[in-house]
Amino acid sequence: MSILLNKNTRVIVQGITGRDGSFHTKMMKSYGTKIVGGVTPGKGNETVEGIPVYNTISELKKDHGVDASVIFVPPKFSVDAIWEAVEENIKLIIVITEGVPVNDMLKIKNYIKGKDITLIGPNCPGLITPEEAKVGIMPGNIFKKGNVGVISRSGTLTYEVVYSLTNAGFGQSTVVGIGGDPIIGSRFIDLLKLFKDDDETEAMVLIGEIGGSDEAIATEYIKKEFNKPVVTFIAGKTAPKGKRMGHAGAIVSGQEETAQAKIKFLKDNNIPVAELPQEIPDILKKII
Repeated sequence: MSILLNKNTRVIVQGITGRDGSFHTKMMKSYGTKIVGGVTPGKGNETVEGIPVYNTISELKKDHGVDASVIFVPPKFSVDAIWEAVEENIKLIIVITEGVPVNDMLKIKNYIKGKDITLIGPNCPGLITPEEAKVGIMPGNIFKKGNVGVISRSGTLTYEVVYSLTNAGFGQSTVVGIGGDPIIGSRFIDLLKLFKDDDETEAMVLIGEIGGSDEAIATEYIKKEFNKPVVTFIAGKTAPKGKRMGHAGAIVSGQEETAQAKIKFLKDNNIPVAELPQEIPDILKKII
């Protein structure tokens, strides 16, 4: 099984005619993703990789069913694109775009609260269910179908960890890059609840980093509710306080947001923490 995405998920690409949108549409389609259409205002009736382009999602939905949208729209227009997907009630929205204003994300997140909409991102690599479908920019060749779920705040660390998992014989059920912005649509705890109910996910890997309280909130949930083995890695052990490190959300605002504090909290709650990403498979072997 998988969470959120499988080979039957009907995906549209917002911003399909742009450089990034068209390139990654080709990659997603080649991987097996069921892309039914694309949206770029003013480019209706064109095609990209044989995929029809529409001016609006509303027009597209007259011809196709839609389960998910991936957004490659430039930052200047990204908020409008997200709102369009939300108002068209698309159940899964993945925002690859970096630079979406925090205030706008707050409004969107508050609006969809309680609705049957899962928002991933912004500023994320997307998600993949190996050997079935991928939505976003992840390099499909390093993934292998299996029973380890992965949730990550970091794009490049996701690839490093998955590469190590695959080489060690651990396939993945679904891998989700949640993004590194201060305000994102789905956090660790939101996705852990989905992985908990997935019968074929037998263990989890969480890749966190400095800044925010997401790892602490996830730790409390794991301790009380999550009944599957979890291995973690926290990036940013050398990051100085008050200095942003890569992601907009990776900035230490208080002592509890340092890598050291997060690692201690995880260990105090009996959740294994790898010192290096490549150590994760060895820890998994001991606890599964």
